[in-house]
Amino acid sequence: MLSKELLAYLQTNRRRHLGELLEILKFPSISSQSQRNAESLACAEHLAEVVRKLGFDVKLHPWRTHPILIARRDCRRPDAPTVLLYGHYDVQPVDPLNLWDSPPFEPAVRDNSVYARGASDDKGQMYCQIKAIEALLAVEGDLPVNVVLLAEGEEEIGSPDVEQFLTANAGLLQAQCALISDSSFFAPGLPAITYGLRGLGYLELTVEGPKADLHSGMHGGAVVNPLNGLAKLLAGMHDAQGRVAIEGFYDDVLPLEERERQNWRGLPFDEKRYAEELGVELAGGEKGLDVLVRRWARPTLECNGIVGGYQGEGSKTVIPAKATAKISMRLVNNQRPEKIVQCFQEHVRKNTPPGLRASVAVSSMARPVMISLDSPYMRAAQGALEEAFGTKPALVREGASVPITELFQRVLKLEPLLMGFGLPDDGLHSPNEHFHLEQYYGGIVAIAAALKNIGQLSR
Repeated sequence: MLSKELLAYLQTNRRRHLGELLEILKFPSISSQSQRNAESLACAEHLAEVVRKLGFDVKLHPWRTHPILIARRDCRRPDAPTVLLYGHYDVQPVDPLNLWDSPPFEPAVRDNSVYARGASDDKGQMYCQIKAIEALLAVEGDLPVNVVLLAEGEEEIGSPDVEQFLTANAGLLQAQCALISDSSFFAPGLPAITYGLRGLGYLELTVEGPKADLHSGMHGGAVVNPLNGLAKLLAGMHDAQGRVAIEGFYDDVLPLEERERQNWRGLPFDEKRYAEELGVELAGGEKGLDVLVRRWARPTLECNGIVGGYQGEGSKTVIPAKATAKISMRLVNNQRPEKIVQCFQEHVRKNTPPGLRASVAVSSMARPVMISLDSPYMRAAQGALEEAFGTKPALVREGASVPITELFQRVLKLEPLLMGFGLPDDGLHSPNEHFHLEQYYGGIVAIAAALKNIGQLSR
């Protein structure tokens, strides 16, 4: 349990902690936009100075376009475990700008939330970690564990080549567990620990026909239209039951354990309300399965965008020379993206309509993640969330991918903990992204409690 003195310190310093969060939210650190590179670097340097003032040994490592921060501070206990804390300082683009109620990089506090790009994903959650460290040092004069901070600036573009960075710097990142704050509660008032993440295979499928766009009247009926061919390929990737119709796609999928199925059915999830919030009917995915099972424990294939032919205003009667679809495949435990990509490529090869040529470009791949529910680190995190928010956390999987988690497991041999503080309505990647202030303040308490609990494990 955290001391009364530490809780009082956090209460007294709430306004300052909020003000310091607002400062880093002012940096337009959009990693996908090269014109923002200078602002991203400034953000990294600001973060480095914040951590340096806490007594950490800090270094910004040049990497691709945006530097990676590694900072370390050891406690005085010789037998203390080491915890790797992870966050990212880059953010998503802000378009469409006209839908923001206040400028995305002029953070505004209203309705008991802070509104800004990066408020929840991930600067606010990362600052929960930093402010917890500050409080422990200020009140107790030391940390209960050795801490390594890792903050990157390219998470929002898929952390390209971060595996290479982790491998090259493994000696600086040795720890017993990694605590990642880049996730959310299951619902308001119900904290969650995510123990499963789907993997990812992201592709671009291009179908080509004539060497240039053709007049659809003069040549229609003589050549195969690449857009039609692409549509046919996409339509054939699912069967009537909503299953992915690619040979070998489900070969390695493991059945869901009954204890998980029962646990999820006990969560406060209303499928009808969920559908109403999205404005849809829940007819997607495999028929006969609960929605949470479809979202968390089954693989998917989705078309994310199609480009081909004339896109401007009015009409232009052409048969396009080529058409492209962007496709994401979310993968579950025991699937490997390399194999699934091969299955996809073979399916395209066999099913491309005659008269057309198809190619597949792989943009990114990430393996799925499963974390043991029975580890002492998991119990430490559960206890910390319950102490901070007064409710036993739900144990959930997540349909999205956080590639760094699997890399921590495989490359650094660490046990990851996904302990985040966002809420489902935070508007991640959307206009008016925000972070509820009580989640921010509670997250600081939870991180401090988690570090204390982990520090007790070796005693």
